[in-house]
Amino acid sequence: MTNDMRLRRRSNPTAVASFWLGLVGLILMPIPLFIGLILGSIFAVPAGILGIIGLLKSRHTDGRGIGWAVMGLIFVLLTFGGFSIGGGVIW
Repeated sequence: MTNDMRLRRRSNPTAVASFWLGLVGLILMPIPLFIGLILGSIFAVPAGILGIIGLLKSRHTDGRGIGWAVMGLIFVLLTFGGFSIGGGVIW
């Protein structure tokens, strides 16, 4: 492989990780009796951090992974929005 091919194949794994962690946090959030609150937060907080890092890294990868990072952050916002209306707490 030449250097040009390596540069074109650069990806953004932090953005992809943000997407999947955010999705898992959103799926686990509705579990009642505070279990969803704990499990959803365990996945949503790192997803938010990785989403921000993924957005910043997307500038260096020619915009690759920006969609993954944005969707990961949207999942994080939906998870914490669900907590604010009682998700993961109320049966």
